[in-house]
Amino acid sequence: MSTHVLRCGGTPVPIALASLPNSPTSAIPDTDQIDELLPVLAADSLPRLIVLGEDAGLAAVLTHLMRTERLHVEIGYVPTEKTYGSRAYQTGTGNAAAKRALEGRATETPLIRDDTGTVLVGHAVITGPGGDKLEGEAYVDDTMLFTGRVTEMRISPTAAMPGVRATVQKGMRKRRWLEGRAAQLGTPGAVVTRDGVASDRVVPRSTFYRHHEPWFLVL
Repeated sequence: MSTHVLRCGGTPVPIALASLPNSPTSAIPDTDQIDELLPVLAADSLPRLIVLGEDAGLAAVLTHLMRTERLHVEIGYVPTEKTYGSRAYQTGTGNAAAKRALEGRATETPLIRDDTGTVLVGHAVITGPGGDKLEGEAYVDDTMLFTGRVTEMRISPTAAMPGVRATVQKGMRKRRWLEGRAAQLGTPGAVVTRDGVASDRVVPRSTFYRHHEPWFLVL
C-alpha cells in the first residue's frame, strides 16, 4: 500500500507523518493539483491519501475523486483543530488523527453531495440573499422540515446511514434535526455556503443527498 500526504494551505505536518512524501497545495486544492497525485495513487492497488487541512480542502479532494470515479482511494483526514467534519466523522485532530490516518482501516462512509456535484464534508448553511431570512419549503426525505420563513437552514453529513441530517434556526427555538437520504429546499432565492465557501449566485432550489457510492475513510 502506498500512502501520500496532501498538505493543504501550509498545514503543519504532524510527527507521525513526517517521513511520508507530501505535496503542498492551496488551502482548497484545485483539480490540477489533485491530478498530479493521481498517477502515483494509480500505481498501487491499495492507494491511501492523507489530507492535512480543513473541511473545504477535503471536500475539494472528494469532489474530484467522485467526478473522476476514483472513490476507491482510501482517505485519511487530519485537521489541526476541531472542525464540523472532524466531529461528524470523529477523526480527532493533530498527531492523534495522523496516527489513525496512517495505521487505521478504511471504512465505507456515506458520501454526501449536492445537486451541483459538490461534496459536503462538514456542514452547509443556507440563507436568503445577503444573509436575510430564508423563505421556502424544505423536506428531509418525505418529512417536512419547514415551510415559510426561517433564519437559516443547516445540512450536515452523518458517519452512518442514512447519511444526511438537516435543521433550521427559527428564533430562539431549540434545533430539531431530521435524518434521511436527502434534504431538499425550494425557495424564491437562497445562497448556499458549503464548508465555509459561499456560492457566487442565488439559487431557486438546493438538494443535498447520499451519493450512490461511499467513500473510504480511514479510522
